[in-house]
Amino acid sequence: MTQERRVALVTGAATGIGRATSMALSGAGFDVVVNYSRSAAAAQDTAKLVREKGGEALLVQCDVSNDSSVRTMLTMVEQKFGRLDALVNNAGTTTTVPPQDFDALSPEEWDRVFAVNVRGVFQVTRAAVPLLRKSRGSVVNTASIVGLRPGPQPLPYAASKAAVINLTRLLALHLGPEIRVNAVAPGWMAGDWMERMLQERYDDLMARRAKNTPMRRVVTPEDVAEVITNLITSNRMVNGEVVVIDGGFAATT
Repeated sequence: MTQERRVALVTGAATGIGRATSMALSGAGFDVVVNYSRSAAAAQDTAKLVREKGGEALLVQCDVSNDSSVRTMLTMVEQKFGRLDALVNNAGTTTTVPPQDFDALSPEEWDRVFAVNVRGVFQVTRAAVPLLRKSRGSVVNTASIVGLRPGPQPLPYAASKAAVINLTRLLALHLGPEIRVNAVAPGWMAGDWMERMLQERYDDLMARRAKNTPMRRVVTPEDVAEVITNLITSNRMVNGEVVVIDGGFAATT
């Protein structure tokens, strides 16, 4: 079917960056495919917010590490909208094993993080390429500042985000000129993810990070969504880049 509105697929769209990006893209004139793996109720809330912003929302449950499910998801996108103009690879997972505790990290945990965070990015992008080529679309991958410099995050998470950064550059090389591929690398971000990681230290450590950041605050999901949306809707010669979103902390410390 012919669509006047552009269409974006956002993986991991139930909460956080994914939800904020879905809302921002809807406000920028996109219908949104709201992908989620387990958080059905939260994903339904995201879809409702997308519709309130004026966009149509298609809810699709899919574990991005499952290639068969990924291909089915993209078939659903084509059947529903007939096009895809943007892909945001945001789905991600981590482990709670502290980075210093090498022996506590099982091979299964390591492989699961990489299956979602790295292989998932490749599999969704690969399945989306035919539609994105037709639209001369754009891909934005969610990396992390810990993919660029050491940090307190669990080892497989940090290593996977470094892999996402390199994969972003490789995809930009091999998918041009029809498709642009970039990544965002958020710093410490307010919200549920960091609350789970920092637990009772959350308020203190986030306040300290804000104090040591030139912008005097930490990142929000909306900050990241703004950059993702701009990379998709403008910046036509920005390709293969990683945009750090941390208020200048990494650049000044």
